[in-house]
Amino acid sequence: MQQKLNLYNTLTRKKEVFEPLHAPFVGMYVCGPTVYGEPHLGHARSAITFDTLYRYLKNQGYKVRYVRNVTDVGHLENDADEGEDKIQRKAKLEHLEPMEVVQHYTNVYHEELRKLNVLPPDIEPRASGHIIEQIEMIQEILNNGLAYEVNGSVYFDVKAYNQNHNYGKLSGRNVEDLLSNTRDTEGQEEKRSPVDFALWKKASPTHIMRWPSPWSEGFPGWHLECSAMSRKYLGTTFDIHGGGLDLMFPHHECEIAQNQASCDHGEGARYWVHNNMITVGGQKMGKSLGNFINLSELFSGNHEMLEQAYSPMTIRFFILQAHYRSTLDFSNEALQAARKGYTKLMNGLNILKKLQYPQDTAEVEPDVKLNEELLKLTEDCYRGLNDDLNTARTIASLFNLLKKINSLNLGQIKIEQLSRGTFDTVRDTYQELVLNVLGLQEEPLGDVEEMLDLVLQFYKEAKEAKHYDKVDVIRAELKKQGIVIKDLKTGIDWAYEE
Repeated sequence: MQQKLNLYNTLTRKKEVFEPLHAPFVGMYVCGPTVYGEPHLGHARSAITFDTLYRYLKNQGYKVRYVRNVTDVGHLENDADEGEDKIQRKAKLEHLEPMEVVQHYTNVYHEELRKLNVLPPDIEPRASGHIIEQIEMIQEILNNGLAYEVNGSVYFDVKAYNQNHNYGKLSGRNVEDLLSNTRDTEGQEEKRSPVDFALWKKASPTHIMRWPSPWSEGFPGWHLECSAMSRKYLGTTFDIHGGGLDLMFPHHECEIAQNQASCDHGEGARYWVHNNMITVGGQKMGKSLGNFINLSELFSGNHEMLEQAYSPMTIRFFILQAHYRSTLDFSNEALQAARKGYTKLMNGLNILKKLQYPQDTAEVEPDVKLNEELLKLTEDCYRGLNDDLNTARTIASLFNLLKKINSLNLGQIKIEQLSRGTFDTVRDTYQELVLNVLGLQEEPLGDVEEMLDLVLQFYKEAKEAKHYDKVDVIRAELKKQGIVIKDLKTGIDWAYEE
């Protein structure tokens, strides 16, 4: 199988064959959370998208250094250069030190992602731990004549930068349009142009989070941290930069400008990858709109928009069933359908655990056409992932493969019709993609799981004794636990209810 991974590069607006700068090593930087509140479904989409990309790159044999930052300073309320720091504001409201807020919500973020089976990054730097690197980068930009200092604050000079570069190349915007659409806001009078953005802000007397710098006691601009930290851990040029589509402008646009202005080594990342948004009734889900659902609320069902609680793996499957670049609309119906899809894949894993290739198949000739068909189905599963990480297509291919696995289980296809190599390829492909690439895992059933063998034995005895009232009771009780009993020619089995 000589398939190659293709990724959609926002910078070039086309799919490109992924060719790492220093294969087999891959450097990937992803924008993480601003930790002033609980993570919601929108945060989960970005985390799961890039977790899947991380997993697939490792599946393909790459040695990945995955860096995902934590923003703990500099992200102001309106995502620009005015207003109060989001974390400082939360700290004042709750009468806490800002770093208490940071630590609490970082812990919550980690715990919720753990439930979703999101792997931790290899490095998770914090903005507040890299003030020195950010000051150094600001000084480089000043030395190159692409920033200016006013009253202790330092601003990036977009017009000067745009003389030799293209501010807007990532988002497709141009400076003239930005100027015509920019309204005057408080604090803009310091800037030479409304499109300029802060690299360093002088702290007001009441501002808690502040550090010394050559220009003033203050704090870094929000956009700067990712430029400084990606360069520190991945170099001036690296492979992949990821994040939500809402970060493309201004955050990632400003990152590219800072990267080029500081050392003129290009945009930083070679592939800029963006996941699309979660929507509710067609409207973006977000804290500013008040239509968001925290992950803890999804897991508990305690939200007015929810009809029931949804398990972490249901949420993960819901996100994976759509291509990461498409919008994904939230609804209870969509989540309930996701639960059924997830359950089908888990049932396939349980079947494969029980299927055994016969020891002696010397007298049976493999069905050549059937073997070719099954091997093609396994290749189709990878085709989706290689086509811009299309997990939706891969899941559809896994369902097609699952039909054959079910046929093997029911005896409609005899295992002896497959070569040992084909059987192993089907089993290994299914298990590897479901568990290690898509990151789905079997959710525990508690005490029921441990007692299943015993309950099925009671069921078998009751059926053989024709005690059908007991048979019906056992079936009904297991169904309450989401388990259905299957009476097969080969014996009694169970599966998750779909």
